[in-house]
Amino acid sequence: MEEKKRKYDLEERLINFAVMIIELIEHLPNSKSANHLAGQLLRSGTSPALNYGEAQSGESANDFIHKIRVVLKELRETLVCLKILYRTKLYNSEEKIKAVLTETDELVAIFVTSVRTAERRKIGNRK
Repeated sequence: MEEKKRKYDLEERLINFAVMIIELIEHLPNSKSANHLAGQLLRSGTSPALNYGEAQSGESANDFIHKIRVVLKELRETLVCLKILYRTKLYNSEEKIKAVLTETDELVAIFVTSVRTAERRKIGNRK
């Protein structure tokens, strides 16, 4: 039961993260650069929740690991995009963008660990 709860919590956290990204994007200025970054951020920032959902029904250990790596890749892309937004000061709430940056950092750390753990388990199962 505890493992199921943990998976649910991570899925909920990724959904909440996607909502944070969408809310941040909706308050960006209507400029060429902000619109470009907003489109990129919308794709990369909402993708982790969707890909995590796919990973939960992975067909094999390799499939699961691949999908979790995609989640991590998208989170890293989101982090870079957020850093660009932060440095260019295109946001309207420093508090909000800092909260999203912090959450992105934490999610990256979680998924780095998840990939390592899944790879170790896969190797351990071969022996």
